[in-house]
Parts: sequence; structure tokens; C-alpha cells
Amino acid sequence: MNGPTPGSAPPTVKSAMRTLDIIEYVVAHPSGVIAQDIAGALTIPVSSLSYLLGTLVERGYLKRDGRRYLPGPGLDRLRAAPQERTLAERVEPLVRSLRARLNETVSFFIQTGWEMEALVTETAEQSLRYSIAVGTRTPMHCLAAGKAMLAALTDAEIDAYFATSTRDSFTPQTRFDEAALRAEIAATRRTGIAHTNEEYTPGIHGIGKALVVDGQPIGAFAAAIPVPRLTPELEERTVALLSETVALFGAAQGG
Repeated sequence: MNGPTPGSAPPTVKSAMRTLDIIEYVVAHPSGVIAQDIAGALTIPVSSLSYLLGTLVERGYLKRDGRRYLPGPGLDRLRAAPQERTLAERVEPLVRSLRARLNETVSFFIQTGWEMEALVTETAEQSLRYSIAVGTRTPMHCLAAGKAMLAALTDAEIDAYFATSTRDSFTPQTRFDEAALRAEIAATRRTGIAHTNEEYTPGIHGIGKALVVDGQPIGAFAAAIPVPRLTPELEERTVALLSETVALFGAAQGG
């Protein structure tokens, strides 16, 4: 196998350097610059520049005003302390990292009533995959993130849930019986991990873990894995990465 020519930078490093050069050049021209100026000043081929600019705009590090590129709000987020960022801004890099490491759809949900709302989601880059739109609400009892969240609630809150929630059946596998769900909640409290197996979407296995900060559950991370791709090894890896991600969030908050 041929390696890089001595003295030359590997392609991935070159791409990273170009990305940083673009950001620094645009920041140095706060009134904005057009793509042709950037290409000429940094000697970046137009084809490569177009891709890099598009990515930086998509991630919010640059923004467009007509033909001009300006510094974007993403740069301010990098400087902000964790408590100054929204919850979505804080979990987004963690969701993106999980998706990249698993190549499965990963989402972060928050509780809205007795439903879970998708706050951040990253879709797997595979032909067979699960997809969910930001803002989608799903009943707690049939979603891995929902079961993880239920297990993090107090006993009084769980009693209120069973007294007031409507638990519909979405597939033949949906568990909506109170006794069965209470048993699952107890098991999830012991392991910290919740599972659903084709309970909301046929062919999808969900694995979720609640995010608890200062004793309060604020949401849950979850991975959605097509059943044909689920192996004991992938399940074990998913559980480990979800646990690692929750720990990383806690460390970033200072506890």
C-alpha cells in the first residue's frame, strides 16, 4: 500500500486546514466576501470550496447574505459557556458523534406531556434506516427514549402517568398493559437502559438512556436500529456508547 509522499499533507489534514483557513478569512472580513474572492485568496479549487462552504453554512459557522459569506452563529456557540447554550445546542454534537460511531439513526428526545418530542436527530447513512423529523411527538410507552424517561421519573409521577395517559397499540408488539410496563420500568431502573422491539415501527429496535442532571431527567438519547442489522455485538456497543454519551454531557456541565 502506498503512503503519502514525504513532505506532503494527508488529504484529510489538507481538508481540515482549508476549512480553518476559510473560517479565518471570512472572520477577517466581517462585511462579507464572495466565493470567488475566497478561492483566489486561499488558492482553493472552486469544486472543493463549494463543498466546504456548503458544509460550513449548514453547520452554522458561516451564513450567506446573497452571494456574500459572513461569520455565522455557530462561531459564537463555540465560545459560549455550556449554561449559555440551549439544550439542543449542547446535545447536538453528542447526537452527531453517536450517529457517526454507530451509523444508525440517533435522536435526543424531551418529554412533552406524556409524549416524547424529537429535539435533535441524525439519520443513519444506510439504505435501510429509520428516520424521524425534529419536532415529532411519540407516546412514551412505545419509544425506547420514552421508557427510559419513565424509569427516571418519581413513583408519584409514574402513578400519575398510568392514571391519566392514553396508551394505544401501534403494532402487534406494542406493550400498553400497566403491569407489563411497570415491570419494564423496574428493569430499566436496574440497568439504566430501555428497549423497544417493533413496538412503534415494525422492523425497528430502539435502545434508550435517560439524561439526568442534578437529579432531574431532562431528556433521553436513543438509537433506532433495523432488526435485520441488530446483533448482540451492536446492541452491546450501542449501550456502551449511550452510557458514555450521558457521562460526557455530565462532565461538560461540571458534574
